[in-house]
Amino acid sequence: MFKKTSIKSYLITGLLVWVPLVITLWVLNLLVGIMDQSLLLLPQALLTENWLGVHVPGQGVILTVLIVFFTGVLAANILGQRMVQFWEGLLARIPIVNTIYHSVKQVSDTLFSGTGHAFRKVLLVRYPHPGAWSLAFQTNLPVEVAARLPEDHVAVFIPTTPSPVNGFYFYVRRADVIEIDMSVDAAFKYIVSMGVAAPKSSSIVTPAPRENK
Repeated sequence: MFKKTSIKSYLITGLLVWVPLVITLWVLNLLVGIMDQSLLLLPQALLTENWLGVHVPGQGVILTVLIVFFTGVLAANILGQRMVQFWEGLLARIPIVNTIYHSVKQVSDTLFSGTGHAFRKVLLVRYPHPGAWSLAFQTNLPVEVAARLPEDHVAVFIPTTPSPVNGFYFYVRRADVIEIDMSVDAAFKYIVSMGVAAPKSSSIVTPAPRENK
């Protein structure tokens, strides 16, 4: 007979094997399903269901990659740039669509452009109360905001766990933050894993000055 402790350890070991695998497969299946929606652009005669008699998953992934690639090739030349400008000018005439499109475009340009600065540094900030520290990313501080603040501040984005795409955007005094020697990718890994898959090493490079009370 198995001991009670052995049964528990076997169950935990089994979960550690299956949970990451199942979640990974679920995410991949979700992504493939979303990309397969691009197959709606193809004529029915080209779908594998019509000439093979069975649906082959992943066709949409290839088609989506090809569409994105050739869109980039087209947008990189003068004719493509003019088409993009025409499209953006058309969207600019639609009030609500204009706001949504240009907000999303600004974020995507910052994240995916090689010259963009989505997150500059990894910081420690006091959140959610003065006795706690949270990882945060330094981002852009609007000039209009900086001009109104009495002291030197930094703009920070504090992501939530385990979904770093959600979070809080604050303006914090520079004297109240600590910059740490950690890459943005490592910090994201730390946050997503809830601290389980922590970076191997990190060190404080510029400790924040503390006020004497």
